[in-house]
Amino acid sequence: MLPQRNANMLFANFNQDFTCVSVGTRKGYSITNCDPFGRVYTMNDGARGIVEMLFCTSLIALVGAADQPQSSPRKLQIVNTKRGSTICELLFPSSILAVKLNRKTLVIVLETEIYIYDISNMKLLHVIETAPNPEAICALSPSSENSYLAYPSTVPSGALPTASASSSASTSTSQTGDVLIFSTATKTVANVIQAHKAPISFLSINSTGTMLATSSDKGTVIRVWSLPGAEKLYQLRRGTREVRIHSITFNAMSTLLAVSSAHDTVHIFKLESREGQAMDGGYEAYAESRKQGGLASSLKRRSQLVTKQLTSSVGGYLPNAVAEMWEPARDFAWLKLPSSGTRCIVALSGTMPQVMVISSEGYFYSYNIDLENGGECALMKQYR
Repeated sequence: MLPQRNANMLFANFNQDFTCVSVGTRKGYSITNCDPFGRVYTMNDGARGIVEMLFCTSLIALVGAADQPQSSPRKLQIVNTKRGSTICELLFPSSILAVKLNRKTLVIVLETEIYIYDISNMKLLHVIETAPNPEAICALSPSSENSYLAYPSTVPSGALPTASASSSASTSTSQTGDVLIFSTATKTVANVIQAHKAPISFLSINSTGTMLATSSDKGTVIRVWSLPGAEKLYQLRRGTREVRIHSITFNAMSTLLAVSSAHDTVHIFKLESREGQAMDGGYEAYAESRKQGGLASSLKRRSQLVTKQLTSSVGGYLPNAVAEMWEPARDFAWLKLPSSGTRCIVALSGTMPQVMVISSEGYFYSYNIDLENGGECALMKQYR
């Protein structure tokens, strides 16, 4: 949720494929298209503290704001904006802090509980008891095929919990840097990742549910892990000063990663090719490689596997600090927000090399990324 720099705006977020922005206000909520930019739906039905879309469908999850008695933060509404109807309403024992959706799963995050529903019939599938999580730090895979839920864990990473223990976290409330990976398909714990030494501050899963990005309270290092195997793929250094991370976003092909923080700078990292996704040549090369497939893709994957095995083998004989030099370190592109002291949420366009930003002042920015040379991103569009 965004801080109330804009007195009327209580919530703003992108949908799962970054094509729309949902906004909650003291009067109601609205949906805005990103490209071309323009508002497509508005409803003034009371204060809305959470407004989450299901991709570009007419299905929206709504939660009220605590500042108005008639709009309870404990009540979830699933509405169909096209039909103008309420599909269902659910009341929870405490305030709803976050809502996550993919095409099969609805996740409701409370401070000490996570509820998992089948989105097709709103049947409750599972309830997870967690350590206190007032910031609602969690991530749900946008992919319904690799549907994983990630959240801070108090379970020691060296002892993977059994399936029978998956519905309850450790009774300890101590903050750790571990992340629990829960499969919403099997309703069991898939893994526990020892991601950081400091407590977790932000989690993000890519569009295919195969990568997880993590940051700690320090905010100096972003780590990217494979799912569900929890192999560390990248270690990315945002900076040297400790800072609160506001958002982490993969692009659709998982070749770029954007990070925003309280320092008013958005960092864009270039990720090396994975599973045949070629970064060289930008988006055109990626699209062409997808078309060609066949033998070329097979050979490329084999080459990457050999390189990966060689790196892992050599890394096993080196100290951690030296082994991490094999991975990308610094950003290759960046942008500075026009206003200081604002919080922002970032997204990477799925159709072109652009980064989109929603600021807590109520602005929408679009910046162009130079994939060849990197450097400072050029501001292309700005809307209020």
